[in-house]
Amino acid sequence: MDLRAEVEAVRSFNRFYTKTIGVLHEGLLSSPFSLTEVRVLYELAHRKTATASQLCIELGLDPGYLSRLLRGLAVRKLVEKARSTKDGRQSLLRLTAVGKQEFEKLNAQQNQEVTALLQTLPSAKQELLVTSLRTAQQLLEGSAASSAEDSYILRSYHPGDLGWVVHRHGAVYAKEEHYDEHFEGLVARIVADFVENFDSKRERCWIAEKNGEIAGFVFLVKKSETVCKLRLLLVEPWARGLGIGARLISECVRFARQTGYKKMMLWTQSDLLPARHLYKKAGFELVASKPHDSWGRKDLVSETWELRL
Repeated sequence: MDLRAEVEAVRSFNRFYTKTIGVLHEGLLSSPFSLTEVRVLYELAHRKTATASQLCIELGLDPGYLSRLLRGLAVRKLVEKARSTKDGRQSLLRLTAVGKQEFEKLNAQQNQEVTALLQTLPSAKQELLVTSLRTAQQLLEGSAASSAEDSYILRSYHPGDLGWVVHRHGAVYAKEEHYDEHFEGLVARIVADFVENFDSKRERCWIAEKNGEIAGFVFLVKKSETVCKLRLLLVEPWARGLGIGARLISECVRFARQTGYKKMMLWTQSDLLPARHLYKKAGFELVASKPHDSWGRKDLVSETWELRL
């Protein structure tokens, strides 16, 4: 297969993007740090501790190169080592107080620069750009995965997807939970409210797609300025076991934190055990429950779960 045009397209984008984000400058973000140093600071800022071996694997770095880089950061009093209490042969790395301050400044500056870049585009094109970037990441991650059969992508919704959300909730819950048509009506109202009141800066719908077929979806909607709600999570029966449900929940949590929400809520039923397991694993806590008769069932117990962000 002749891939010359495809190779040139990828290389052209690489040249454009590295120029756009300033990777070619001597210091990233007009700072005294190289791109690799910033990545190391980022990894340490998002872990309580880490070993050099873990950083090598995560960043794909040569051990000797990383060792020299860490020595330089230690000399600048940004990184410190401590002996592991579990294995005295291992040294655990962490940021010093100075290192944390430097990272916070870099992180804030990078957020400002990306925000400025996004603000040059209208909201619809921002969404298209972010969806395209996530798709590219997922495709490349999938190509490196041990099993291509488990790969899927996440994207924003397209025309026709919202009707599919209503249809699949009605069909799947009728078959698996014996809900009647009133449940499908409830889902239709939730979807209609989402469309009518959509806030592109604070709300999202993610569609999981595998081999061109919709494999699952989830919505994040605004309840107040500080509280959001996770709604309408569903993974198709044929796509379960691929980690799609957990990934959809994590996307909601990531976006909610990035957007500035302080709490996320969701409403589910006590007998939906796989979903409850995912919520608990993601850190949600059960805060209320109430028996009710709905959708042709007389044995339901609704549950409210919350996650502090």
